[in-house]
Amino acid sequence: MLVAGFPADAFGTNCYVVAAAPGEQCVVVDPGIGVLDRLDALLAEHRLHPAAVLLTHGHLDHTFSVAPVCGARGITAYVHPGDREMLADPAKGLSADLRALFGGRLPYTEPEDVAELTDGATLALAGLEITVDHAPGHTGGSVLFRLPAAGSSWEAEQLCLSGDVLFAGSIGRTDLPGGSMTRMVTSLRGKILPLADDTVVLPGHGPATTIGRERATNPYLVEVAGGGARPAAPARGL
Repeated sequence: MLVAGFPADAFGTNCYVVAAAPGEQCVVVDPGIGVLDRLDALLAEHRLHPAAVLLTHGHLDHTFSVAPVCGARGITAYVHPGDREMLADPAKGLSADLRALFGGRLPYTEPEDVAELTDGATLALAGLEITVDHAPGHTGGSVLFRLPAAGSSWEAEQLCLSGDVLFAGSIGRTDLPGGSMTRMVTSLRGKILPLADDTVVLPGHGPATTIGRERATNPYLVEVAGGGARPAAPARGL
């Protein structure tokens, strides 16, 4: 298995490609702002051919380049229906301050072919089997993508692309439209904590981590699991 990625210049959003092997089809996960040249170079380096784009949620810093990536190759973008409207109107996921920051300066186009994700579904794409877990809280349509890690460079049973649900040492903010700390806690308890400790987490921002490391040290998971002082409200992610 091949997993590679890089942070976008804007907001440090991690864009990933996942393939069964070099020279094969791949999926692209969360192509954000200003990633096209670096993504093309990464695809060329590993001789990869995108078969689909997977979106962990609908925020603009994760979806901005989805239309050109899909349109250039005639492929489908996958998003949970809870965030589907943000592909047509990204402002629906932004606070007033963030709408003012973008101020209409960034052109955005909705992808032509969009498929909706469902909780518990298994996607057979690019020779991979990818499980979808609906994990709302950061947004109403946030999801995790899980797949076997066999053949990867990690000594683990499973990989989890966590978007802005879980980061190394933190979780995604819940104060933007569609966010909910109550739903986030439910997602952490029901979707994150049951994962095996050796599960490798590839988050939407920041470095990779493991479930075991986060279970032991992430103040939000410690709190959800029933111990420790309540941490401050998270502020990471768009």
